[in-house]
Order: sequence, then structure tokens, then C-alpha cells
Amino acid sequence: MSEPAQTPTEALLLIDLQRDYFADPELERCRGDLVATCNELVRVAREVGVPVVEVQTVHERDGSTWTLTMHEDGQGVAERGTEGVQRVEGLEPGGAEVVEKTRDSAFFGTDLAERLQRAGIDHVVLCGVSTESCIAASARDAFALDLGATLVSDATASVDWSEHDHTLSMLRTQHRQDVVTGAAVVRRWRDGAAGAEGDRAAG
Repeated sequence: MSEPAQTPTEALLLIDLQRDYFADPELERCRGDLVATCNELVRVAREVGVPVVEVQTVHERDGSTWTLTMHEDGQGVAERGTEGVQRVEGLEPGGAEVVEKTRDSAFFGTDLAERLQRAGIDHVVLCGVSTESCIAASARDAFALDLGATLVSDATASVDWSEHDHTLSMLRTQHRQDVVTGAAVVRRWRDGAAGAEGDRAAG
């Protein structure tokens, strides 16, 4: 296995790309394109040495981890051992580390922040669903933890595209977080890897 092209300071987070979260017809409609963009990001992340973390919501079937709204509805989601908790069809995370959560934010009640700190990560690239809930909550917590964040506009999605657009605009304005396409992230990573290779050759 070749050495990574650069010392990673970024990590790619794949959030809630699980079957239950694509039950809505609108998310199912865009699933193919969204997953394809995520897979391309994973592939290039592996090429340049950027760590990949798959963040999954996993609830217990006895209701002990349910949210207030789940209790109100009398129904859980993404429950351990069910088909709905499994990763969405087509996703190829490439042996990513897995972090389990029970609330919207990838950081709430998990050891994700500690894992990133140990790895020297100071910036996260966020993909997944849904933009206005789990993506936004994770982005806000990243800001609170002094982590830079990039939101991938074509690798995040919502059942309501006006909410998607509003949320990304708000995060860009309020927290000054980057909102770019998957292709732009790929270019940045490859440019960084090429620059690191050039520095080594010059040295």
C-alpha cells in the first residue's frame, strides 16, 4: 500500500446514509446521484490519505435511546438489527471507521471529536442527510468545537429543497462554513496532494 500523499488535516464524514432515511420519495428520487457523489469523495479521499468516518444513527428497539418526537409518535427509526439501520444501497464507504449516534449531531454523545483530535484533524467535510437536521446539527457542533467545516451541496439532501438551500446559506453566512460541490472538494484534495508531492521532490 502506498503512503498517503499528505498528512491529513481533513476528514470526510458520511452522515446517516442509511435505508430508513431514504424512505421519503424525494430522498429516494435523488439517492443515486447523492450516493455517487459520496462514493467519488470516498475514492479520492482514499487516494490522498483523507480519513473517512461513517456516522450512523442506531437506536435501541426498546425505546431507551429514542428522541422525544419518537416517543410522541410511538415509533422508532434506524433501530438496531432492522433493515432500516443498514447503509443505503450503493454506498461504498471503503472500510471507513464507524461512529454510532442517537441524536442529530455526529458529535453529541459520541467520541467523534476525540477521534478527530487524536488524528490531528481540524476540518471536516460533511455529506449525507438531512441537510436541515443532522447535517446542520453536526456543522454547528463542529463550529463550537473550533473545527472548520465544508458542506457538500450535491452530497447533502432534504425532503424540502428550499430547506436545503436555506440551511446551507445560513451556515455559510452565520458560521462562515464553506458550501461547495463534490467536484470542488476533489480538486482541492488533489491540488493539496500534488503540492505535497512537489514539496517532497524539491526537498
